[in-house]
Amino acid sequence: MSRTPPARPPEARIPRAGLTADRLVAAAADLADEAGYENVTLSALARRFDVKDASLYTHVRGLRDLRTRMALLAGGEMIDRIAAAVEGRTGKEALAAFAGAYRGYALAHPGRYAATQIPLDEATVTDSPVLRRTAEVTYGLLRAYGLEEPDLTDAVRLLRSSFHGYCALESAGAFGAPRDLEASWDRMIDALHLTLRNWPRRAAG
Repeated sequence: MSRTPPARPPEARIPRAGLTADRLVAAAADLADEAGYENVTLSALARRFDVKDASLYTHVRGLRDLRTRMALLAGGEMIDRIAAAVEGRTGKEALAAFAGAYRGYALAHPGRYAATQIPLDEATVTDSPVLRRTAEVTYGLLRAYGLEEPDLTDAVRLLRSSFHGYCALESAGAFGAPRDLEASWDRMIDALHLTLRNWPRRAAG
């Protein structure tokens, strides 16, 4: 005798009424945090809304478009936190606040954070208010150390690789030494602050 497959739990489905691109992107970001960025697919998202895959193409052009929108959503959330943290602070205090907000977001929202690391096409980078604000806040922090190009770009790459590397290793449980993680993080901020204050400047061009 055939058996009817059990229905999915109600909490696994989202009402389809009023489906919009913004709702899809927000749901995709939540799914990324819950199941991992690589598990965000159009099929998985369609199941979440209890619709057919084809229904999503009314709102997004495809998986690449969806992931680009996720990157901008997450990037906006992240820079909002960072900007609020550094407001009214300068020097090492601003650097520590920036770094702390970055790390807090990366660890609390691993799927969203992963979305912020994908490469974006040149037109998106040029036109995005989120990315412009991210550049303004980051470069503002570094200009307070007296840096100008090309040192600004080099310093941005140093901070990004330091913060990203630490967060990636921490989230993977890859730090095996008994040394307290917060103590090591604080020492890294100390070291970065000293590096920025004593940056070996190079002439532009």
